[in-house]
Amino acid sequence: MLKIILHGCNGKMGKTLQEIISQDPGMSIIAGIDLKISEDPVPFRFFMSPLDCEIKADVVIDFSHHDAIKDLLEYCVKTKVPVVIATTALSDDDLELIWKASQAIPVFHSANMSLGINVISRMLKTAVPTFEEDYNIEIIEKHHSQKIDSPSGTALLLANSINDACKEKKEYLFGRHSKNDQCKITEMGIHSIRGGTIPGEHTVLFAGPDEIIEITHTVYSKKVFARGAIKAAKFIVNKECGLYSMEDMV
Repeated sequence: MLKIILHGCNGKMGKTLQEIISQDPGMSIIAGIDLKISEDPVPFRFFMSPLDCEIKADVVIDFSHHDAIKDLLEYCVKTKVPVVIATTALSDDDLELIWKASQAIPVFHSANMSLGINVISRMLKTAVPTFEEDYNIEIIEKHHSQKIDSPSGTALLLANSINDACKEKKEYLFGRHSKNDQCKITEMGIHSIRGGTIPGEHTVLFAGPDEIIEITHTVYSKKVFARGAIKAAKFIVNKECGLYSMEDMV
């Protein structure tokens, strides 16, 4: 039985994880952590801060807010519990804390828990060398109206995958408002759309001489990310200390 602590248990992703985990006899949520108290009773111990949690699990799954990452990592290192971090909008300082924690415990971190997005990331590294010199590369991402960060962590993940494969690194251009010059081959536009209940859509566009290639990934349910996080939890639970990603698992 895989014993799980949900960090961010009362958010949308936390509730989705509760639903999926409850249907798997090989997993159990033994505690939840969230600043927000659920209107409905939860079937596990509840804490408002990881520093208040005296329970030790096999793994922590984190879908919370980036402001909470410091306390979460402190708890995980103290209790030697592996952690899956799916929270986005992390700062450079946050990423440094994650790296330091990975020296003491197994840490799985990804800006997107979808297996499909991470396969596309690998595809881009193959495609980019062919198109880099003659094709403009743009990224368009769409999310629901409540999403806070812009551009999305996934858009940046894809942009970084592209740049990793480029001989000459692209300059990230976030939208083109007030830009009055021509679109340069050395630029990569990243455009964000917010509205309604769109779970998530990302398109990488290669626009070249007389042809366009588009690679699009569309999410229809948050369950995609929940299933990916659960796979990550099962993957990391018995690993050695270190920093792991979707690329390691895929």
